[in-house]
This record gives sequence, structure tokens and C-alpha cells, in this order.
Amino acid sequence: MSGNLPYIRHMRQNQTRSTRLEARISPDALAVVKRAAEMQGRSVSDFVVAAAQDAAHKAIAEVQVLRLSLSDQRAFAAALIQPPEPLPALRRAKAAHRRLIRKAR
Repeated sequence: MSGNLPYIRHMRQNQTRSTRLEARISPDALAVVKRAAEMQGRSVSDFVVAAAQDAAHKAIAEVQVLRLSLSDQRAFAAALIQPPEPLPALRRAKAAHRRLIRKAR
């Protein structure tokens, strides 16, 4: 098999593997994993590592990426373009911060 394989996009080709990961799974789950690995022409180990990396990248992206509805996107952009006036509490906090910074110098 040759060419660019999308299921190994996160793995460097010549990356040295030095850390071991162990997991216990049911015989039925192992049979499914073996079948999927065989269908992709990969070892079970390579298949599991790639699947774990894909799941990890997805989990991280779900937390790091902010997704907004169209109306929320418009409201966010409008607030950036024309921010509201600061509330009195924010003005007081800014003044307190300035006083603290001056005392620290």
C-alpha cells in the first residue's frame, strides 16, 4: 500500500516509539479492532495508536475551539467592532489596579 494515508496523518513516519501503553479489552472488542486493523492493512498496535491519537486530538479541539451560532457570531463581531461602555464596577477595578501597580513600583 502506498500514497498518503489519511488515518496516519498525525504520526511521523520515522518516529521512535519508546513508551508502552497497555489496555484490557473484551474478546469481542478485540475482534472488532483486529478486523478494522486488517481492513486498513495495519497492525492492531498501529490501528489502536492512530485511533487513540485521533480521539485525543478531537477531544482537545472540542475544548479549544469556540463554536457559535450565526446570530452569536454576529453579536460577537458587533461587540468587537463597537464595544459597550465599561460598567462602573470595571472602572473601579481598573482604578484599583492602577493604585496597586503604582505602590509596587
